[in-house]
Order: sequence, then C-alpha cells, then structure tokens
Amino acid sequence: MSTPPSENDPTRSSADVSAPPPPPDREVPESSVRREARVGRAVARLAVASVRFLAIVAAALVLAYLVSKLWVIVLPLLLGLLLATVFWPPVRFLRSHRVPAALAAIGVLLAGVLLMVGLIAALAPQVTGQAQEIADQVVAGLEDVRGFVTGPPLNLGEDAVGGAVDNVIGELQANAQSIAGRVLSGAVAAGSLLLTGLLALVLCFFFLKDGPKFLPWLGGLVGPRAEPHVSAVSRRGWATLSGFIRAQAAVGLVDAVAIGTGLAVLGVPLAVPLAVLIFFGAFIPIIGAVVTGALAALIALVTNGPTTALIVIVLVLLVQQLEGNVLQPILVGRTLDLHPAVVILAVTAGGTLAGITGAFLAVPVVAVLAVTIRYARQQLALVEPGPGAPPLAAGQPAEQAGAPAPEEQPAS
Repeated sequence: MSTPPSENDPTRSSADVSAPPPPPDREVPESSVRREARVGRAVARLAVASVRFLAIVAAALVLAYLVSKLWVIVLPLLLGLLLATVFWPPVRFLRSHRVPAALAAIGVLLAGVLLMVGLIAALAPQVTGQAQEIADQVVAGLEDVRGFVTGPPLNLGEDAVGGAVDNVIGELQANAQSIAGRVLSGAVAAGSLLLTGLLALVLCFFFLKDGPKFLPWLGGLVGPRAEPHVSAVSRRGWATLSGFIRAQAAVGLVDAVAIGTGLAVLGVPLAVPLAVLIFFGAFIPIIGAVVTGALAALIALVTNGPTTALIVIVLVLLVQQLEGNVLQPILVGRTLDLHPAVVILAVTAGGTLAGITGAFLAVPVVAVLAVTIRYARQQLALVEPGPGAPPLAAGQPAEQAGAPAPEEQPAS
C-alpha cells in the first residue's frame, strides 16, 4: 500500500492539506496528485493569459475604432510626419548656419513643393503626347482580338460579338446613374485628398519649425517618471522613419534608373513616366515594385508586342532580384529589422483597410511599433549593472544606467 503524499509537498494546495485522508480502499497515488496539481496550475495560467489576451484585443479594437473615426486628422498627421523626415536634413543644415527656423522650414518646404510641381509639369506633355498613340494601338489590338474571335477556330460570328457589345452597352446605360454617382464621389474624394495634402504640408511646416520643442512638451505632458521613456522611444521612432524613407528612396532610385533605361532602349512609350512611377512605387515595399513592374509589362505588350513584354518582365525580375538580395538586406533590412513576411502582411492589411494610403503607411507604422516593443522588452529585462554602476532606477531608460545601448540611434 502506497504512502499518502507529505503535507510539505510543494505541489499540494492548502485545500489538499486540510482535506480528510481518503479511505484506505481509495488512496490516490502520489504521481496522480502531482499530475493533478500541475494540470491545475497550467489551466490557471492559461486562464490568466487568455484574460490578458482578450483585454489587449479589446484595447486594440477600441484604438482602431478611434483611429477610424479620427482618420481625417490622423492621416494628415502621419503624412506630415513622414514629409518632415524627408525635409529635416536640409532644414537642420540651414538652421546650423543661423538661418531662422521659420524661414528655413518654409524655404525647404516650398522648394520641395515646387520640385514636385515641376516634375509633374515636365512629365505631363510626354504623357498627353503619347496617350493618343497608346490609345490607337489599344484599338488596333482590340480589332485583332475581334478578328480572332469571329474567325477560325472560334467562328463566333459578327452577330454574337455584336450582341455581346450591345449587352455591355445596355449594362452601362442601365447603370448610368450609379456610374455618375461614382464619378461624383471620385471628385469629392479628389477634393478631400487635396485638403488632406494641404493640411499635411501645414503640419509638416510646424514639425520642421518647432520639432526640437516637441520632446520637452511631451515630457511635461506625461510627467517626469515616463518622460525618459517617451523621449527615448520618440527618438528611436524618428530614426526608424528617417532611415526607412532614405533606404526606400535609394532602392526606388536604383529600380527606376535600371528599369527606365531598359524601357527606353526597348522603345516602350512613356519610359520616363513609368520610371518615375516605379520610384514612388518603391515606397510600398515588395507590393509596389510588383504592381509597377506589371504595369510596365502591360504597356509594352499593348504597344510593342509580346516579345518586348517578355523582355520587360525578365528585366523587372532581374532588378527585383538585385533589390531583394542586395539592396533590401543592406539598406532597408538594417533600418527596419522586419522579416519580409511581416512586411507583406503589413502591406496587405494596410491596403485592405485603407487602400493605397494604408499600404504606404503600413510598414512605417509596423516598424515604429516594433521599435517600441523592443524598447519595452529591453526595459523589462533583468539588466545586470556593470562594476561600480548604480542600480537601474525606476523610470530611467536602461542605456542611461549603464546598460548596453541598442542598435537604433536617434536622429540628431
């Protein structure tokens, strides 16, 4: 007969100790008691973790709801912040040479706007001049498709093709009101986009003019205990955003020059506008390069035929291999430290929730969240102080108490 477990057994609870012993014919083996206690502790921990997970999910849903309701404010704020990371280096240079902050900010901002307007003005004549040529080639291609459908081996006949065309026209006429409504909504969306752009420029001006004052303001807002952490996370987030913009600009420039040169050599129309589109598409990692490359191949197919389109596809794939295996790991990988799968999921989720704007903003937002999580993990870790170093004080970042500094360096 087995001996009942000892009352000093750490796996037993107070209820187990105070409970009357089981009858002699129903004694529980010691291994069963230990197993039951372990299962109970595991279930309790799982329950606590589940409650915490549900609380985090509920908080995330509430935050997402608030962001969706305040999107008209959040979007210009994010765009203005990203623009500020682009314009801050020349503004900092001017301010270091004793140019007033407001004059440096407005001067650099106006120079950037004029550069963008000049780029659009330079490309517009080329696009409008070749648009008719592309349209004529598209019509000729459709005529070839119609001849293939009506002739052998399909032999559908003119009546069948005409009937299909009439059906399409009938559907367009029946839905004319909804189409007009969509056009009107598109005009409203364009006006809203213009207003968002103007507000983003205004916010960018204030970020450039008063940027160094925001950290002390945030410190006074959150209090002295949280101020060092907020300051450290803000500086690292700024460094991450700046590095992301610079890295994607370098990657986009290489893609645009390589693919644009290939398109020009092959005689594909709109080579320069396509190169500019490829440059801006690079700011949406992975997805943007695929979409712009497919567009270039489609125009080559319509205008120059399948052989040229195949060559363009091979060119785009070669450039993407160079980008994915050389440029992205060296430039973008060191800045964001995100796995490509995370980047793809972030871009897909952002595009699903907010279209092109969401796809563009997804990766910077996820990168800043990753920086925040890494900083929190560093602060929560048990850091061994160095010889003679004081213990880590509450509310003090780890790097200020002798802990090793992280890889991310704040922007100067």
